[in-house]
Amino acid sequence: MITAFIIGCEIGFWVFVLAGLMCRYIFRLKKLGKVLLYSTPLIDLALVIATVYDLRGGAEATFAHSLAAVYIGVSIAFGHRMISWADERFAHRFANGPEPVGKPKSGKAHARYERNGWLRHLLAFVIGAVILYGMIWMVDNEARTETLHETLRLWLLVLGIDFAISFSYTFWPRKEKAAS
Repeated sequence: MITAFIIGCEIGFWVFVLAGLMCRYIFRLKKLGKVLLYSTPLIDLALVIATVYDLRGGAEATFAHSLAAVYIGVSIAFGHRMISWADERFAHRFANGPEPVGKPKSGKAHARYERNGWLRHLLAFVIGAVILYGMIWMVDNEARTETLHETLRLWLLVLGIDFAISFSYTFWPRKEKAAS
């Protein structure tokens, strides 16, 4: 059940974003659009409550519970950036806004962009790890929370790989492609 709820929260996040952008740019209901966009954190809150309720009810921690913590960390660390990305494109397409600026493709600007992305990933990890450790502490049963520990180890490995890739551009920046 929790897996379906997590998927529903992810879908709900994008439904709120899309509805907010449609209200803002297509229906010209700017206040309603703003309310919908600012309501996206409520979806995260619902996910936390459902996950805690499930674990408190005696459920064995599963990957779905881990995924809830990962989702919340990523949503908090990257949510504003994702909404801004969608907002720029929606404004361009439906409200004659300026063409969206893409991410830097080379040089120091690209290296800085990649480092900042890794720092957001680190923030997502810290938030997710705090939530995962909170779940582990709350359940207080190693056998029931082994999956949560496994998720932390895997995520730490992914964070390390992301660090190596992201910071490699600092030492070996991408070169600009030659004009044809």
